[in-house]
Amino acid sequence: METPSQSRKAIAIFLLTTLVLSSIFYFLIIRTGKLSSGFNLYVIGLMWSPGLSALITSRILNRRISAIAWQWPETRYAIWSYILPMLYALVTYLIVWLAGWGAFYNKDFFNQVTTSFGWQHLPVAISLLLYLIFMGIFGMGYNTAAALGEEIGWRGFLVPELFKITNYTKTSLITGICWAVWHFPILLFADYNSGTPAWYGLSCFTVMVVSNSFALTWFRLRSNSLWPAAILNASHNLFIQAIFTPLTKDTGHTKYFIDEFGAVLPVVSVIIAIYFWTRRGELTKVPG
Repeated sequence: METPSQSRKAIAIFLLTTLVLSSIFYFLIIRTGKLSSGFNLYVIGLMWSPGLSALITSRILNRRISAIAWQWPETRYAIWSYILPMLYALVTYLIVWLAGWGAFYNKDFFNQVTTSFGWQHLPVAISLLLYLIFMGIFGMGYNTAAALGEEIGWRGFLVPELFKITNYTKTSLITGICWAVWHFPILLFADYNSGTPAWYGLSCFTVMVVSNSFALTWFRLRSNSLWPAAILNASHNLFIQAIFTPLTKDTGHTKYFIDEFGAVLPVVSVIIAIYFWTRRGELTKVPG
């Protein structure tokens, strides 16, 4: 069994390695100012930096890489980790649309979708349904491949190490803060934002990420698998970034309410975090 000092050493090596690897891609992205630079390969490299750091750290400490919980979870955890972001994204954007802070739907974006897929002559409802199906299946595959790099590191490695030496609440908070701060360079110095003032977008984003960490941590510890976290992360990116945000029409101040940098999603995320926090008693310590 590992001692607390060994876990702290593992955490320090992992975070330092993540910083070093991520800095390479921070530089490349910030130099161009765009996440899409390098045909999106720079951002993929950044997203895989925590995962590679977890593997490097395991190697340095002579640990088995198989100990990062690669096993597939019970089906219910995989399903719910996919559905949860879809539900809270729907609630978030229904609030935005009903309050008039944004409108459904963005015709310019949807015209691009129908033109790209060759659906110009189909009814809007049919085209929208087909878009959701295509994105929900094939878009999910792409997003999972990218999010897996993050989750091998943050939830596959860091969460269980922290949980060995502290409780669920602190594990969720510490991991969430590290995860949020890791995004700050591209949020402040590249185009990873929705156009709101830096302090505003940073505040909304940080609250949302730290709150989401409670759900991700719970799924990781409850399922004893990193896959639910990878699926949840990917599903979040899919439904927020690729579906609901671009489908929302700007009504004037919409950017202050939608996406990961607006005010509504963080509030919904806090409510979800409280729900998972009330279920922390279902998690049990596993000897290191």
